[in-house]
Amino acid sequence: MANVVITGASSGIGAALARFYAGPGVALGVIGQAAGRLEAVSGGLRAAGAQVSQGVFDVRDRAALEGFLAAFDARHPIDLLIANAGVLDGRRDGSVLETAESARRVIGINLLGAVDTVQAVLPGMVARGRGHIVLVSSLAGLSALPDAPAYSASKAGLLAYGRGLRAALVGTGVRVSVVCPGYVASAMTDSHIGKQPGKISADDAARLMAAGIARNRAVIGFPRLLYFLALITPFIPEAITRLATRDIRFHVAPPD
Repeated sequence: MANVVITGASSGIGAALARFYAGPGVALGVIGQAAGRLEAVSGGLRAAGAQVSQGVFDVRDRAALEGFLAAFDARHPIDLLIANAGVLDGRRDGSVLETAESARRVIGINLLGAVDTVQAVLPGMVARGRGHIVLVSSLAGLSALPDAPAYSASKAGLLAYGRGLRAALVGTGVRVSVVCPGYVASAMTDSHIGKQPGKISADDAARLMAAGIARNRAVIGFPRLLYFLALITPFIPEAITRLATRDIRFHVAPPD
């Protein structure tokens, strides 16, 4: 993968993936909202020998997103696009449900931002007859979280979009994978107040994702046990599911 673009690259999985792919001869386009954190990540990538282009903006800013991707693709035809930008929001302590404002924000960033990212890059990949698109969903896309319905909906939408896109692009040379991680150490999970079973480091998650991408797997889910449980959840009676998950209910810390 010589030319790679990663959204949500200023921390967590995105930063770990950027470090994984960084090296001599690699052009990396990294996108994030936090300028300071993104610059710190970029410094490490350059030290590893990569050529780095930074985009500091919210993926909901379509003009900035499309402009950055078009300019990068003109210089470095994109081989791998990882649409990873995402936020977690849900109910606050003492509340029953997330607010309408937070629900719109989560879906706008996690789902619509990813779709806009793909649409900006896809025509070039199809014209060249090669490329790999990766959408970072979540196990919550398979088994919805009652404490974060909009987050779950955004990730379920990404999973469905990616599966449909993969089927639509058969024969074009463009591949599509969807990643469904469990709990991964990041700023996002830092805001999650509650138990996080099976939590792994961002670097371990990046290695698992990269291995699945290299194998062109349709869905890359981990950790294995939680992925299996998420797959079978729709077939388990609701009362049993509620009982089994009562100890992992959570709330989200308010932003600083």
